[in-house]
Amino acid sequence: MKEENVLEHDNIGIVGTGIYIPDGRMTAAEIAEKTGGIWAEEAIINKLGIIEKTIPNKEDGPQDMGMKAARHALERTGVNPLEIDLILCMGEEWKEYPLTTSGIYIQEKIGAKNAWSIDVQQRCCTTVAAMKMAKDMMIADDTINMVLVVGGYRNSDLVDYGDRSMSMMYNLSAGGGAIIMKKGHNANVLLGTHIMTDGSLARDVGVEIGGTTHPITLENIDDAFKLRIFDEKHMKNRLNEVSMKNWITCMDKAFEKSGMVKEELGYLAVLHFKYSMHKYLLDLLGLTDEQSIYLNHYGHMGQVDQILSLHLALEEGKVKEGTVVAMIAAGIGYAWAANVIRWGKAKKH
Repeated sequence: MKEENVLEHDNIGIVGTGIYIPDGRMTAAEIAEKTGGIWAEEAIINKLGIIEKTIPNKEDGPQDMGMKAARHALERTGVNPLEIDLILCMGEEWKEYPLTTSGIYIQEKIGAKNAWSIDVQQRCCTTVAAMKMAKDMMIADDTINMVLVVGGYRNSDLVDYGDRSMSMMYNLSAGGGAIIMKKGHNANVLLGTHIMTDGSLARDVGVEIGGTTHPITLENIDDAFKLRIFDEKHMKNRLNEVSMKNWITCMDKAFEKSGMVKEELGYLAVLHFKYSMHKYLLDLLGLTDEQSIYLNHYGHMGQVDQILSLHLALEEGKVKEGTVVAMIAAGIGYAWAANVIRWGKAKKH
């Protein structure tokens, strides 16, 4: 009995989620117009999988969107912000004021005066990575019992629609997400996680102008703070070679660490990418369209996507008692990640 209690105390469960979705929208037709005829509206809908996407209003800074998502999570769960011991901010580096720490800002705004905060960065894999960090830190540190993973994203500002090579990022959008995790919360338990990174792709994509290598000048200011693919051929060839294989490896390892088989998967919380890849992945995993949500009315909110997908699935009844959920993500760098969550009351060990 003592052993069982220890194991249950070490369960790290999800208390709840919160999201913030800006009011602004950009339609497929508007994206097509921005490309200057490079892409047609029909192709953006059918190939890129974007009917519309969220875009920020002037006041929708990433830090503030994260703060609003955190408040939404607190309201939905009834958690007192003073109970939060740690904030792991997964929000993006593109934010209101460079070199400010987003997690500390959110901590102050939501009144989490007993917490300490740190920003975490792994591009679109950050939420899955931060959830693993939250679990490991709660198990390792007796003083950390509740963690808020939170952040905002608006890298849509950095898209150059006139750059033909950047079509893979036309879906970038804006929003905020939050997920509250608690030690000894014997429901919605985070089980195994596996993450892979490939440094050969570390500098294939990024903001080319605006850092120390290429500072902003009068000559290049029009191209500053725009996402670029530095080595398109290498990136395409390398991703074709390893990306899907690495994703499946991450899922296999995450399920293995969870003591489960992949066939138990009931819902896939996955980022937005082109529809053909989304469908291929579902077919590969033996899932139906009802076992995931294609975010074609939201676009790609980076690392917010997994929280948004889970949040929507709970609202729509796609995730319920006993559903096995996997969050999967891929981020520039390149990184791949997957975790396993058993929704509902935890099983006895």
